[in-house]
Amino acid sequence: MKVAIDCKSKLLQKSLELFLKPYLSDVQDCDVVVRDFKSEDKKSFYISNDVDAHLQKPFSKSALILALESRCTKKVDAQELDFEILQKRIELLTKEYQDNILRTIKAFYE
Repeated sequence: MKVAIDCKSKLLQKSLELFLKPYLSDVQDCDVVVRDFKSEDKKSFYISNDVDAHLQKPFSKSALILALESRCTKKVDAQELDFEILQKRIELLTKEYQDNILRTIKAFYE
C-alpha cells in the first residue's frame, strides 16, 4: 500500500506522516491520498468529523491503517468477516468472565 498525505491541518498532516511512515509515497505513485478536505479525485481518502468521511476523527493508528488497507485492497468482505468472528469471540469471553465473577460473588455471600 502506497499512501500520500495532503492535509490543510499541519497537525493532522504531521500525525499522519508519523502513523503512515512505512507507507508514504509521492502523489504520482500512490494508491491513495489521505486528505482532510473533500476531493473528487478517485484516490482521495477523506478524514473528518463529517458523517460522510471515509474515516471519522478521532481515530487510532490501527483504525487508520485498517481503513486504508481495506480501501486499497478491496478485500473488505474477508477482513470484515475475520473481524466479526473476533468480535463475537471477545463478546463471548467477556460474558463468560462476567458470569464467573457474579458466581464467585454470590458464592462468597452465601
